[in-house]
Amino acid sequence: MHPSDFPDDAAQTERTRETILRYHLSWKQRDLEAVLALYHPDVEYNDFFQQRSMRLAELRDYVADNLPRRPGELLEHVDRIRIDGHTAFIQYRFALQGSGGLASFRTGEAITVRDGLIWRINEYATLVHEARPSAAGGGARPAASRLGLSARQLSLLAQDLQEYFQRHKAFLDPELDLQQVAAVTGYSRNQISHLLNQVLGQSFYRYVNQARLQHLLDGLQAGGDPGRIDELAFAAGFNSLSAFYKCFRERLGMTPKAYLKQISMRARTQDKP
Repeated sequence: MHPSDFPDDAAQTERTRETILRYHLSWKQRDLEAVLALYHPDVEYNDFFQQRSMRLAELRDYVADNLPRRPGELLEHVDRIRIDGHTAFIQYRFALQGSGGLASFRTGEAITVRDGLIWRINEYATLVHEARPSAAGGGARPAASRLGLSARQLSLLAQDLQEYFQRHKAFLDPELDLQQVAAVTGYSRNQISHLLNQVLGQSFYRYVNQARLQHLLDGLQAGGDPGRIDELAFAAGFNSLSAFYKCFRERLGMTPKAYLKQISMRARTQDKP
């Protein structure tokens, strides 16, 4: 049966809406079995970002790997869910952690319902960089299919990487390298390298140095003793002053000395009666 043969009236639209809302809620609640129960026996899931087409037997692992990490985790919908007859169109985005909000995936799903079940899904994802001068290729989609990761999985990788750095502060080790991070997080070196270079637009060492700089700035903002800025840099994990000064200027557009003077003046102003 071709989709054009389906009834395309208000009643069909309402039946499709009920199925789509159950599907949407099941994803939101991380209910794997509920999601799988909504797939038609002849379902076909086309993930065009990965250039991958899947049938029902392959979807359990795929869905499990792409569900939200926490119940109730929200996607930012960029348009209302549109339903017409047997078809629904959903568009959303998710910002990539570690990009400062400058990189996101814009995703669209065209879902066809048959007999009250999900019969076809065509999913498209595009990487978008928001005004990042150093990001080569602008909004072009990275060639991620060879890595076996969907856009959602790349987003989760970015989340895992940032949470690992925040929780364990591994960047304080001046000898930290990509192999160590891969061994602890469970991702491959190629996957992490691809995320950083092709998606976030920065090298591993630039990513690590940004984490070191943020750690140093957080300490200063919390009222820590500025002391000798060079000593603070080494304590934050920088293994060379040239790398520290370069990272600082790129991030704040001024030298560390000028920044310390600025926050000192701000503190004096706030202390005045």
